[in-house]
Amino acid sequence: MSRDQDSGPFPLCPEAGRSEDVEVAQPEHPLPRLYGEFAPWFHLLTAPEEYEEDANFYLDLLRKTCDGSLQTLLELGSGGGNVASHLKKHLTLTLVDLSPEMLKVSAGINPTVEHVVGDMRSVRLGRQFDAVLIQDAVSYMVTERDLRMALLTAFEHLRVGGAAIFAPDHIRETFRPTTDCGGHDGPRRALRYVEWLWEPDGADTSYTQDFAYLLRESDDSVRVEHDRHLMGLFDRASWLNALREVGFHSHAVVFDHSEIPSGSHEIFVAAKPLFTKP
Repeated sequence: MSRDQDSGPFPLCPEAGRSEDVEVAQPEHPLPRLYGEFAPWFHLLTAPEEYEEDANFYLDLLRKTCDGSLQTLLELGSGGGNVASHLKKHLTLTLVDLSPEMLKVSAGINPTVEHVVGDMRSVRLGRQFDAVLIQDAVSYMVTERDLRMALLTAFEHLRVGGAAIFAPDHIRETFRPTTDCGGHDGPRRALRYVEWLWEPDGADTSYTQDFAYLLRESDDSVRVEHDRHLMGLFDRASWLNALREVGFHSHAVVFDHSEIPSGSHEIFVAAKPLFTKP
């Protein structure tokens, strides 16, 4: 039963426990402004209704991959809850994000879903799920160490036979410097953005995502703000090796989406094996 059918909303849970065996390095760069001061603008940057196709694609893959019942899902790095707003119709969800501000945004559209503050590299909830999803938030893992820590968190929260999806924005084989623009009007405010992806050093495991936001307030005043996101970039083999080392059986899948050029994006589908080698 979906929590949408429950009688009342969940409170925003404080930061969840960490594994005592995991030491999390402090980030070299602060969180992007989008996940703090600009969080209330998030759904004017990217609207929940635009993510139904994504949710259906993920759900179909999870059903094909999961061995046994698929009823519960943990999303790590759940952000503003856009995909969750569609998945909650089918699954009981637990949403984890590092940003309390973003979880409040998500709770606004997913009030009966459980929200927990936590770092995907180290959070430990003490329970397992039928499925785990990490969407583009996994792209904020900019070192192989951090990537493996996030994958291990997913593995430890997944029951035997369960399925996981990891959906980085880009892998090295398909990354191209690009620019994009968009935004939405709300009842009182509006946002437009320009997005610029570029790679400062082709030899490392990161690229830069710069945003310029045009923010229009209810009094029609407009201001411009800059926001920089440092993103991880790994090749397909590195992804598959990391998943195997953690314990997953995995493969790459082309992300088939009507708004994305065919073959331009890949995601990773993984299963926690029923049996492991001694």
